[in-house]
Amino acid sequence: MASKLSHYDESGAARMVDVSSKSPSVREATASAFVAMSAAVIGALSTNPKGDPLETARLAGIMAAKKTSDLIPLCHPLPLSHVDVSLRQCENGIAISSKVKTTAETGVEMEALVAASVAALTVYDMCKALDKGIEIREIVLERKSGGKSGTYVRKK
Repeated sequence: MASKLSHYDESGAARMVDVSSKSPSVREATASAFVAMSAAVIGALSTNPKGDPLETARLAGIMAAKKTSDLIPLCHPLPLSHVDVSLRQCENGIAISSKVKTTAETGVEMEALVAASVAALTVYDMCKALDKGIEIREIVLERKSGGKSGTYVRKK
């Protein structure tokens, strides 16, 4: 894979990519994360004195997607048309999925990844009093569509 990294200029300095010549198109991205935790922590989710960890994390993920360009230095601020974050309790933790959509000149992969990441961090924050050993794992881009590079689907 010999493609050029677009966030560097000829001298190697970091730069924001100029997308002004690109046409806006519908772009969508889905990301996921997993928060591994013990059965005891999972069992205590519904009685968390801080509130509902999953609902708090869902809202945090949505808010984070909207702030991605404030967090990642070279990301473009984008008009997001839809952000969805879902959390599902599993036997050994919490599965998180985020989906972000826009019509813009550049994609929303980073927004989807930030949404899943911040949702996972929020689950950790809400549950850390019970177990500091909770692990955030497998933050990945699952799918993206739109733009010049087309569709990407993660191989399982």
